Amino acid sequence: MITAVKGMNDILPSQIARWRFVEETARRVFKLYGFSEIRTPVVEKTELFSRGMGTDTDVVEKQMYTFPDKSGDFLTLRPEATASVMRAVIEHGLTGQEPIQKLFSIGPMFRYERPQKGRYRQFHQINCERLGEAGPLSDAETLSLAYDIASALGLDGVVLEVNSLGCTKCRPAFKKALQEFLEAKKELLCPDCLRRMYTNPLRVLDCKVENCIAAVANAPDNSGYLCEECRDHFNVLLMALDSLNIPYEKNARLVRGLDYYNRTAFEMTAKGLGAQNAVGGGGRYDGLVAELGGNDIPGIGFAFGMERLLMLLHDMTEEKKGCFVAAQSTTANLYALEFTKMLRKHDVECAFMPEKSFKAQMKNAGKSGYPFCAIIGDNELAAGTVMLKDMNSGEQVELNRDAAINKLKGD
Repeated sequence: MITAVKGMNDILPSQIARWRFVEETARRVFKLYGFSEIRTPVVEKTELFSRGMGTDTDVVEKQMYTFPDKSGDFLTLRPEATASVMRAVIEHGLTGQEPIQKLFSIGPMFRYERPQKGRYRQFHQINCERLGEAGPLSDAETLSLAYDIASALGLDGVVLEVNSLGCTKCRPAFKKALQEFLEAKKELLCPDCLRRMYTNPLRVLDCKVENCIAAVANAPDNSGYLCEECRDHFNVLLMALDSLNIPYEKNARLVRGLDYYNRTAFEMTAKGLGAQNAVGGGGRYDGLVAELGGNDIPGIGFAFGMERLLMLLHDMTEEKKGCFVAAQSTTANLYALEFTKMLRKHDVECAFMPEKSFKAQMKNAGKSGYPFCAIIGDNELAAGTVMLKDMNSGEQVELNRDAAINKLKGD
């Protein structure tokens, strides 16, 4: 038996209602904020991610699915969506058509890491990108959008954590101070953090290894290193969140794992996931578009991990509408088949299993979840009618075909 690739899961019919609920809820909220959907390929040139995300990040160094194609070019299954969306924006000149771009996407991403509950090698993200605005109020509205999606999904105990990572002017001083602090803690750091302290020291603050958490307990935070512009940006953002009545917590230890983030960084957590309780996060990435070959356009965005969101949703089943059609005889089959075509023409869902016996059809009607069963036998064939059975009450009523269709439509 051939099985699925480890860490890449099938999404079965019984699970689809939950996936659709998340996707449709996100699309509805994005529409309220004036965002448009974009879809990019799942395979991109490797250079896109190494340039955009940083060669010293864990994702680029250890987690990407990279391979040469038949022409020898190196390609990568996208590990995140932002770089792909930026590439599409640049390639198609979208900001030239409209300077402010508000885009979202929903789809699979790929990272080679140890599979665990809610974290897989093929995973799915809801992704948001807002380009062309550099001010803190656009940050506030973007965080408001993320918070509204979480609220619309009914998540419990949502906490929004925010921080400022500084900019290219003030962050080097903080990195230097942090590296000097970490030098004295080297014996406590895990192998990954020993490497990170020289290549990407801010990531040490985000390590989940207990020894590393203890080692950075008294590490300097960046709040004292922010330049005046970054400090003002952050303060206005917090004032705007207060004005929008969005609860938040300042977290000076909050960092992001990719090199392109600057100034605003945020993460959203929720109850029900244990220690690894983050469901989404993001931040500002001014300079990324220029790094990838476009104009110097500011941007901010975020992503939700869909599998982690699904773990927090209450059980739900998709309520079916329409009917199951059952034919009592071979002679009634064509009449029943014609009736199913009429139903679908009127946008009424229905199922029909003409190859099964009438008894088996009725058994399947009971398991189908449809609220009605349209029974057609020789008498109905002769009269041009349909016997409509309510599958909850058991009540049956004989109607002509048009009346039956109108009832199933809810007219």
